[in-house]
Amino acid sequence: MRATLAVAATWYIIDQASKWWILNHLMNPPATISLTPFFNIVLGWNTGVSFGLFGGLGVPAWIFVAFAIAMSAALLVWLGRANVPFVRVAIGLIVGGALGNATDRLRRGAVPDFLDFHLGNWHWPAFNMADVGVVCGTSLLMLHFVTQPGSANTASTQEER
Repeated sequence: MRATLAVAATWYIIDQASKWWILNHLMNPPATISLTPFFNIVLGWNTGVSFGLFGGLGVPAWIFVAFAIAMSAALLVWLGRANVPFVRVAIGLIVGGALGNATDRLRRGAVPDFLDFHLGNWHWPAFNMADVGVVCGTSLLMLHFVTQPGSANTASTQEER
């Protein structure tokens, strides 16, 4: 469990440090910085959930914070039963990312997004390092469950061994 909490804490620090640097140094004043033909650094504020869903609907930030904390708590309970290192890393990434975005919602009322990938004029919604942790962690979990059929419960008891 300690290793997973270390993953979560490390990802949280990466997320918060990257947002601090973007807000206080790179995007002061805000600009669009083109790094490659398909990637920019921009500054956007997400008041919704992933990819801006439910943004602008007037949903209070504390609802999203409460949801992130509840999901993190549920994942940590699951972590107590998980015996697959792959799953533990995935849970750490998700928890670190969820708590990173929850911190921003509490501090700023919105989440700063700055990674902008695009193809011509089509832009994927901007995101941040917390989002990367949540997406990568979720992808790792999905990969685990697809490659390990019947492992919905990653815990095993002494009788099963």
